[in-house]
Amino acid sequence: MELRELRAFVAAGQELHFARAAAQLYMSPSTMSELIRRLELELGTPLFTRTTRRIELTDAGTELLGRAQTILELTAQAAEAVGAIARADAGAVRLGITPPAGPVLAPHLAREFKASRSEVSVEIERMWLPALGAALRAGTIDAALTCGDLGIDTPDITTAVIGSERLLIGLRPDHPLSGESNLDLRPFGDRTLGMHPAHLFPAWHRVQRLALADAGLSPPIVEIDDPDLSARFWAQQPEVDWIMLIGSLFMGHTETVAIPAGDRTVPFTLSWQADSSQRPVVRRFIESSLQATLPPGWMRA
Repeated sequence: MELRELRAFVAAGQELHFARAAAQLYMSPSTMSELIRRLELELGTPLFTRTTRRIELTDAGTELLGRAQTILELTAQAAEAVGAIARADAGAVRLGITPPAGPVLAPHLAREFKASRSEVSVEIERMWLPALGAALRAGTIDAALTCGDLGIDTPDITTAVIGSERLLIGLRPDHPLSGESNLDLRPFGDRTLGMHPAHLFPAWHRVQRLALADAGLSPPIVEIDDPDLSARFWAQQPEVDWIMLIGSLFMGHTETVAIPAGDRTVPFTLSWQADSSQRPVVRRFIESSLQATLPPGWMRA
């Protein structure tokens, strides 16, 4: 039973006139009659009673008409669904992120991608930095988003900078430098810095360490008691003089003055497997992310 035969039968069953049904499908009446004859032979029963003036459905034809309409509708829906996936208008993207990308950038990129594609979804999974690279290589995620980078330099992984945020110095409001509009890191080289331990937020810890190394600083460091990534309550530790922040982590702070650290920035990168068999929806997400309008306060690389 071919779809072409079913289409001819449904058209004839609805019109009850072979010539009009044939015209509807842009075929000749003889072709229409032949398709229906073949269908009747396959099923072993007449589907129409024919007279010189009109045709009518037999009981078998009436039964088949409803089922054939359902088959054609399901076929059309399947074709549309497959076409949507091929056009990257449908499907799911598995995006692994480290926590610093969670408050602002990851949901922003997901919204930008989904804005004109109602059938796509972006499944965001938070992961620690070492697990992120392993998941990308294993194929359990489609792309990885983190501050800094994955720390992987292999030909099978492609990495691009999405954008960056200014590195901020966090001070108490009564600090002598809290009124400045911009600060260099160097005056804080001998002042106690508060940082989360590396195992708690490895990606953010690594970014801060790199900033210190780039500035040539080795300040005294105390672990922040606040287990939240934003470290909103760091100022309650009197032994801590300052912290490092980015705008994404400043939300909710009430006891912190955040001042740009010179022209220093923290890049955020997107990584994916350089594989030509990548699903269309994933390729489209990567393209969308690289071209997306960035959130307020973010900068292009």
